[in-house]
Amino acid sequence: MNKFKRSPRRRSPSIRSDEAIDYKNTSLPRRFVSEQGRIPSRRMNRLTPKQQRLVAISIKRARVSASLPFSNNEN
Repeated sequence: MNKFKRSPRRRSPSIRSDEAIDYKNTSLPRRFVSEQGRIPSRRMNRLTPKQQRLVAISIKRARVSASLPFSNNEN
């Protein structure tokens, strides 16, 4: 008598298998940064734990190398 059933929905992957998670490829880390410049959670990004770690590292490296801004101050 389980009231709560999980729907068997498949998640579409956010990162294709042929895409390399690298800080030099700025278009990929830019997709996973919010409007305020934050890195959203794994649930919001729809990533596996390993992919989330790699994306977070690449975002931080891109910020340090100045290819991605630390905050989004476009007023």
